[in-house]
Amino acid sequence: MATQGLLDQPPLEPVDAGLETTASYLADLRVKPVTYNPPQGTGVTRREGNYARFPVRVHDARPLAGQLSLDRQGFVLVRHDTAVRDFYDEAEIKAVYHAEIEALVKQVTGASRVIVFDHTIRVADNPVGRGLRPPVQSTHNDYTEKSGPQRVRELLGEAEAAPLLKRRFAEYNVWRPIRGPIAMAPLALVDSQTIAPQDLAVCDLVYADRTGEIYQGVYNRAHRWYYFPRMERHEAIVIKCYDSARDGRARFSLHSAVDDPTAPPDAPPRESIEIRTFAFFDA
Repeated sequence: MATQGLLDQPPLEPVDAGLETTASYLADLRVKPVTYNPPQGTGVTRREGNYARFPVRVHDARPLAGQLSLDRQGFVLVRHDTAVRDFYDEAEIKAVYHAEIEALVKQVTGASRVIVFDHTIRVADNPVGRGLRPPVQSTHNDYTEKSGPQRVRELLGEAEAAPLLKRRFAEYNVWRPIRGPIAMAPLALVDSQTIAPQDLAVCDLVYADRTGEIYQGVYNRAHRWYYFPRMERHEAIVIKCYDSARDGRARFSLHSAVDDPTAPPDAPPRESIEIRTFAFFDA
């Protein structure tokens, strides 16, 4: 995919005044950030680090949807109808949704091979009691320079991973509502063109059986935030969380759930699914 002309373009300009809300960031790096993720449904995530909430303005990305690019902003909105009837049925997700998402990511990115390796259901209503996870209200990115290739090796083994890691590969998340429209805790995303290298702080991600890495966002008032209001079940956001290419395209991104001050007080709790994929390219 040719990127040079695309990457020479300036960042997109918002077309609305935006929502005034807050986002959780690292305020500084005096304490090394560490996130402890208990087994799903057994407790809440615990974070170490100097976190604080900062005012942000989150803009409506719908009027700009046709101009968004995974290689510039790091996210795109797609229409994606699914045959899944019940997203709370683990067997149906694996039998139906995984294949749908592999096909979608191939179509959107031009990758020659896509593998789905993980999915998470998030609900705002009693997540631990239901054996699920809550929306993440922390500005973060799911993979780092180190943990992207590390995860490929863990999933595929060194013998299969080695030749794949010699060519371009990327990690994409696909996020969608289980029920819409989403009004509570919508997903907001930072335009990757407004992220500086120093805004990405390595954070150990500790599970019961392994330790990985993510990036936690360090506050930068230059970040330009976007969201897609009132997303429905037939819509999905594709998010780039890692790209091995070093040719100027977006390699990482930042995202978080945020509070929408315009949401009605009786808005239904957010229910969503995110699915993680690795995409491998021939060149």
